[in-house]
Amino acid sequence: MRDSVVDREGVPGLPATGWAVLGLLSHGRELSGYDVKKRADRSLGLFYWSPSFSQVYSELRRLENSGYATSRLVAPETGTRDKRVYRITDEGLDAVRTWARTAPLDPPVLKHGPMLRLWLGHLLEPERMREILAVHREYAERMRRRAEADVADAGADEAWAYPRLTLKWAERYHTAERDLADAMLADIEESEGERPWH
Repeated sequence: MRDSVVDREGVPGLPATGWAVLGLLSHGRELSGYDVKKRADRSLGLFYWSPSFSQVYSELRRLENSGYATSRLVAPETGTRDKRVYRITDEGLDAVRTWARTAPLDPPVLKHGPMLRLWLGHLLEPERMREILAVHREYAERMRRRAEADVADAGADEAWAYPRLTLKWAERYHTAERDLADAMLADIEESEGERPWH
């Protein structure tokens, strides 16, 4: 490994974004930075987060410098500029496998904007809280439909068996968020007569 580091447990050291990008390359296809970003948006963005284009390109360079990926320029099918595509190396595949098997599991960190607003509901009118929760419900339903469509798009390709499971999880998660928003809206209606609103 050229620039890679290993922590005390022997796990190769990369930021979470690096592991996510390397994971996208681990499916064995050559991908451009644009391809990586689009795949991240369609999968990672539904259950973790989707890195920006600048993060993707920064991590691809880091992976190449670490010996975890290689790149080459290919002539474009359309347009005039060559395109750089990346492929995972055997060393990169070993590293991401080691990380997935042995790295400590970070618990999820919940940063729920609508619930922060509800927590401050004593400063708002019930109507404003209903608007906030309705917007959140719309968002959750939109994400649920997106995850549902991506599950269908993943098809029966064996290489996507586990990513397909995470997409199913995302579909269930956003269904639950939608249903929780409905429940909170009902709770607000019920509590309107019980609490003084300012």
